[in-house]
Amino acid sequence: MRNRLMTLFTLPLLTGLLILTTSFCLGGQANPLMILAAESGKVATVQEMITAGAPLDARDARGRTALLAATHANQVEAARLLIEAGADVNAKDDINDSPYLYAGARGHREILQMTLSHGADLESTNRYGGTALIPAAERGHVETVRTLIKAGSDIDHVNNLGWTALLEAIILGDGGLHHIEIVRLLVNAGADVNLADNQGFTPLQHAQQRRYAEIVDILEQAGAQ
Repeated sequence: MRNRLMTLFTLPLLTGLLILTTSFCLGGQANPLMILAAESGKVATVQEMITAGAPLDARDARGRTALLAATHANQVEAARLLIEAGADVNAKDDINDSPYLYAGARGHREILQMTLSHGADLESTNRYGGTALIPAAERGHVETVRTLIKAGSDIDHVNNLGWTALLEAIILGDGGLHHIEIVRLLVNAGADVNLADNQGFTPLQHAQQRRYAEIVDILEQAGAQ
């Protein structure tokens, strides 16, 4: 009986010490337990560590915070807990991804919406110098593009390759229904249909070269040359 009582009192204490030790080691610069829990969607563990005062924006060896790890795995509830606790939605890792940028690029709409509601920097850029809107357009994430346009993302931002969201939707898209709709959304939002790439090729020329007839029609109706 005595041993059982000691176990009942000792286990919670040891668990608490483990959480605190892991969370605050190295001055808050490493927090593997929080990051792994967030990435795995272990919401109860994430909540316990938040309650224990674990540093929300501590990084792993790749520069990822717990929130970015949760975003990578599209763990919506873990991300929600971290964001509501004050995790930085703009904290970048070693390759310039942030929870906001990654959620936009990958079409993780629930997490994206939460980042937008908690201070997402619409002007922040990824390692290619692009905003969240550009990879979202490239990958055919129609609703994500719609969300980012509504949020006020710069329609005509040019990345390091010399491409806008409109150009990437055409150059790297497949000309299918999703990319057609994205081109339509961008054009209706006021995208410059004559803004050429670094080689001087316009969106219309790229669409014509790829024989994307419906996209060509959308661009021509908008005054593209």
